[in-house]
Amino acid sequence: MKKQRVIVWFRQDLRLHDNESLLHAMKSGVEVIPIFIFDERVFKGETKFGFKKTEIHRAQFIIESVEDLRNSLKKLGSNLIVRVGKPEEEIFSLAQEIKSSWVFCNRERTEEEVRVQDALEKKLWSIGQEIIFSRGKMLYYTGDLPFPVPHCPDSFSSFRKEVERFVKIREPLAAPTEQFEPLTCEIEVGEIPSVVDFGHEKKEVDERSVYAFKGGETAALKRMEDYFWNTDAIATYKETRNELLGSNYSSKFSAWLAQGCLSPKLIFWELQRYEAERTKNDSTYWMFFELMWRDFFRFMGKKHENKIFQRGGTKEEVDGDLKNNRDLLQLWIEGRTGVPFIDANMRELSTTGFMSNRGRQNVASFLVKDLKVNWQMGAEYFESMLIDYDPCSNWGNWNYIAGVGSDPRENRYFNILSQARRYDPDGEYVKNWLPELSELPVEKIHRPDILSDDEQNDFHLKLGLDYPKAMIATEKWA
Repeated sequence: MKKQRVIVWFRQDLRLHDNESLLHAMKSGVEVIPIFIFDERVFKGETKFGFKKTEIHRAQFIIESVEDLRNSLKKLGSNLIVRVGKPEEEIFSLAQEIKSSWVFCNRERTEEEVRVQDALEKKLWSIGQEIIFSRGKMLYYTGDLPFPVPHCPDSFSSFRKEVERFVKIREPLAAPTEQFEPLTCEIEVGEIPSVVDFGHEKKEVDERSVYAFKGGETAALKRMEDYFWNTDAIATYKETRNELLGSNYSSKFSAWLAQGCLSPKLIFWELQRYEAERTKNDSTYWMFFELMWRDFFRFMGKKHENKIFQRGGTKEEVDGDLKNNRDLLQLWIEGRTGVPFIDANMRELSTTGFMSNRGRQNVASFLVKDLKVNWQMGAEYFESMLIDYDPCSNWGNWNYIAGVGSDPRENRYFNILSQARRYDPDGEYVKNWLPELSELPVEKIHRPDILSDDEQNDFHLKLGLDYPKAMIATEKWA
């Protein structure tokens, strides 16, 4: 007797644990065919301002995550079908070929992803099949909220007050343990591409990187175990989260969260267990606080849709002073602004695909408030480069810094010199990424623009030659 078949389309949910879509498909008691598509528009395309849509660091992380997912599925007697192309075409073709009944997937909410899932849904309707959507990205379920999404508060503090005390976070779903039903049809499995296939050159991990990120659910669970239980780093998270050097100043969970290798609900419940068995303090609460921020940005994306990507943001207020100045943007990108704290952060990003939250706020403020460059250009560059890029979090944060998002405080501005002295008091971070400044003493490290000619000779540094002259004089923040 011919068995009913279903396809599980993995997207930004590259895990077995707490995967509602996968479990829904398996509970239907049919042949399950998991598939992942490397969307050629995402891995080979460009952004509006001409950046690669997915730079090497995130591309490598996703490839590793897909490899790990395939290995996990193999242990359950299954496999992961892999294709490179357009999901709405590749999955439709497979659905026709194997005569499946449904395609299961976790729903995405931002424009590009919605366009793809809508196109696939229409194609499937033409052959009598449909998509069955599930939820897989958030801490809270929309159905559990005390308000419909269109009425979600536009400030985080109001959102937190209405949600935190009154909405229970559901327990994460367990990963499947039973073996998959054997397939009664032959399907070409497909090879997992390398970064070279997407136009990148292979790179070794830079020894200055704060963490050697490796994609996949296996690495994500290990990181959570290390951060919580092996090092107790979570117990001091609030005190260390604004540091700039070292693997444990923050959790580094963001990359795995962005690709769905790690469920936010699993982090929350592991945090609950840690608080019960080890310690409960401001730091453990702050991890929960950050997970709420992540959900808030996603709700803003659901509520305001494409406004988060538009120049006026969710406030629909365009700042006419901001220009599409590619020359200034390029100096910022290359870390050649002559402001060490900015340059160090930008060079870390280009070299590793990662930057601390403190660094992100400062470089964004500098680009928008000091250089007067259109914030969308910075947001797109981050989209290209970040190993932990998430549409709602990235664009929501840029809305926030640019003053066009959900933030009751006006004129969100960072004093770069004050920030540098506070968070890099000895200049260790700057010297790590700007070795040309290694001889500068602590009192000069963040202000090379005020060096006299004699001091430049003494410190073997020629401004304009060894290190750029400052685009913005540090006297502005002194």
